[in-house]
Amino acid sequence: MPYIVSLKQFDGPLDLLLTLISNAKVDIHDIFVSEITEQYLESMKLVDELDMDSASEFLQMAATLLEIKSRAMLPKPPKPEEEGELSPEEALIRQLEEYRQFKEVSARMHQLEEEARALMTKLPEEYPLPPPNIEITGLTLEKLFKAYQRVLARAERNEAAERMASREIKRDAFTVADCMVRISRRLRKGSFRFSELFGEEFTKQEVVTMFMALLELIKLNRIHVAQENAYDEIVLSA
Repeated sequence: MPYIVSLKQFDGPLDLLLTLISNAKVDIHDIFVSEITEQYLESMKLVDELDMDSASEFLQMAATLLEIKSRAMLPKPPKPEEEGELSPEEALIRQLEEYRQFKEVSARMHQLEEEARALMTKLPEEYPLPPPNIEITGLTLEKLFKAYQRVLARAERNEAAERMASREIKRDAFTVADCMVRISRRLRKGSFRFSELFGEEFTKQEVVTMFMALLELIKLNRIHVAQENAYDEIVLSA
């Protein structure tokens, strides 16, 4: 029983030709020295219905294959082809390679689409966080900043005195994390005043870093700050 070819099952002549190549397990570059051309032409004879609108592209490919086969049987002309111009063989091979890549990508996209349909997705829900329980007694941010400015002014005076005395004091650099540990350790001994974090001599950099550590501890709700009256010392406690 002869094999009946239905053009409707192929997307075009390249699809049919690529199917024949795949079934014969022939490399695309070797199709003109194989039986693929004969198989394609034979397939055109076995078409179950010849609708000229749908079969015109298939017949055009058959004509191209016949032309290429005829050229292969004739001696090649001595005049080389113009540089950059592809021969019919090269042009057809390029079309087949590009079409094969397109089919591979299309098949992969279809696979990903099927996999995505099998997944159950859910939009993320928003869970409002409770407001932080920050306890600050008798103290505003403005007052806290003024206390910081007073300590900073003391640091500037210390640095000015050091420059006038031409004394160079080398200190180990420390970070906000170091200052947070320092404050936490000091809290284990009980409450204390903010100014007690500094010795007799300190720099502006030390004051800035220590103040940033204090704000971070307040945000984490790990420290309690209080000020009884205006311009009083800020008291820190656990």
